[in-house]
Amino acid sequence: MGIHEDSRPSGALGGLYGEIMATETPMLEAHPLQPLIKNLNTALYANSLIGVGIASSLYHTSQGEIRKYLRWADYTMIATSTLCLSRALRDENPKFLMAASTLLLPFQPLMVSAVHTGIMEVSFAKRASIDPELKMAHNLHKMSLLGGALFIADDVFPQTSYLHAAWHLAAALGVGTCNKLLE
Repeated sequence: MGIHEDSRPSGALGGLYGEIMATETPMLEAHPLQPLIKNLNTALYANSLIGVGIASSLYHTSQGEIRKYLRWADYTMIATSTLCLSRALRDENPKFLMAASTLLLPFQPLMVSAVHTGIMEVSFAKRASIDPELKMAHNLHKMSLLGGALFIADDVFPQTSYLHAAWHLAAALGVGTCNKLLE
């Protein structure tokens, strides 16, 4: 686990990896969450999604020695996005947690992602139990939790066909359903 050399083929049009770019495209559209931007925290989250799209696109199109650094940048941007989402959903997050998470971002992006994804999941489940309009989105969102397992499996078995694309699709489903929480 962790950030290491990725031996998979790279390049923007590199077969399956060209398909992965399709899951990144929604992140790169000009403020796809514009209707959801209500305050600074939701604006930061919306912009962080664009950052995820850029970082991921750079990683997936890179080659050579720089690829491992762009993978770290991709992981760090994903962690930044989860941090921004948890802040957008819950203003009452402890300031110490937010500060510690921000400081740990460059060193432990996967841990920051896990903590703030957990905060978001609890928030989503609580709100879905109260708000019937969120029930359907939450049921769909639960299927995207498979993405975490697929992400780990992709790290352990990097040569397995379609595993990387599968976790990208699960992540896209997760992001799409999380956005219902911001409405």
